[in-house]
Amino acid sequence: MNIERPKNVSFFDFVGGVQLLQGEESRTALPVVLIGICVSGAVGNFLVLLIFLCDFRSGRGSEVKALLASLASTDLAILLLCAPVRAVTYYQQTWTLGGFVCSTTDWFQHSCVVAKTFILAVTSRAKHNLVSSTAKGPLFSPTWIHGALAFIWILSMVLPIPQMLFASLQPWGGDAVCVSEMPVCASDFMYLFYKIYPLATFALPIIFTLGYYTKTLHTAVNHAPGPQQQSKVTLVLLCVSGANALMLLPEWGTFTWIRLGYNKPPVGLVIFAQILLYACSALSPVILMTMYDDVRQGLINLWLLATCRGARHLAGETCPETEGTETDAEAGADDAPDAETTFPDVKHFWTGRRNTHVEEEQDPVPWEREEKSED
Repeated sequence: MNIERPKNVSFFDFVGGVQLLQGEESRTALPVVLIGICVSGAVGNFLVLLIFLCDFRSGRGSEVKALLASLASTDLAILLLCAPVRAVTYYQQTWTLGGFVCSTTDWFQHSCVVAKTFILAVTSRAKHNLVSSTAKGPLFSPTWIHGALAFIWILSMVLPIPQMLFASLQPWGGDAVCVSEMPVCASDFMYLFYKIYPLATFALPIIFTLGYYTKTLHTAVNHAPGPQQQSKVTLVLLCVSGANALMLLPEWGTFTWIRLGYNKPPVGLVIFAQILLYACSALSPVILMTMYDDVRQGLINLWLLATCRGARHLAGETCPETEGTETDAEAGADDAPDAETTFPDVKHFWTGRRNTHVEEEQDPVPWEREEKSED
């Protein structure tokens, strides 16, 4: 992967994944790992989105669920649009996806990663609406949620624009490689920008989110009247935020190291950081399905709905007479109470009439017995 840096640029790095790797092992293993993460994570995020959609349609939506649904959509975009690009790059070892994808791939991926961090920070504002189950009024207020998400995505797409401006294709033998070249004239400004950019888009929002949820969880456990319900929701959000912080830290570390350091980090560390970034998007739905009660119950409901539909379909094909039998039985059951409903005195009278061995003291009609004896 050695490539010489041009003399008129102050920064030079690969875009869209490490290219010109040597060895067939990396060419085969890395795409397989990325495809496995992509498929499993896409299925998990799709199920989470489907569960939240069912909750909103049934009137059980909330502000936190809306933000977590946006988080799952962002993870789905990373897994379906960004991870396959890296898999193709590792397999081909050069760039084969054209100039447009070369210019936009890192920009789009950074936009999604920055949006994830900001969305998790905004959940601290919406958390109380989910925890406060006794509060009156609707739990879901879409007005400020739509405004917040629009602002987050606009800001997330504007901040990584330098990733798109400096990306370009460079010939390499008979092929091409996608690289990022920063001219010397822009080096001073971009050096300052790359110091502020990771702090503003990752470090400060993550520190705020983790600190807020840690403090809230401590308060809920020790001082709240009903700590169990509050601590469950807060713990879920804290785990999702903590997992994103730990798994995105290597990516941000190598990103800053490359742009501010004099020496490049090891290639293995760069590849490991990229794999962790995609694994983070696949881990978030697992945390929600295992720890979030609403998501877990929604998953159970989806499973029961799918199995019941399958059972009904099989019953309709193999046992067509079952419906008619059950209908007749229900009709007979509905008619039975009317047929058996009698007055107590009349019932006692006819019981006595049918009983031929009634004693004299218990005979309800003694005059009939006397008339028979006279005859």
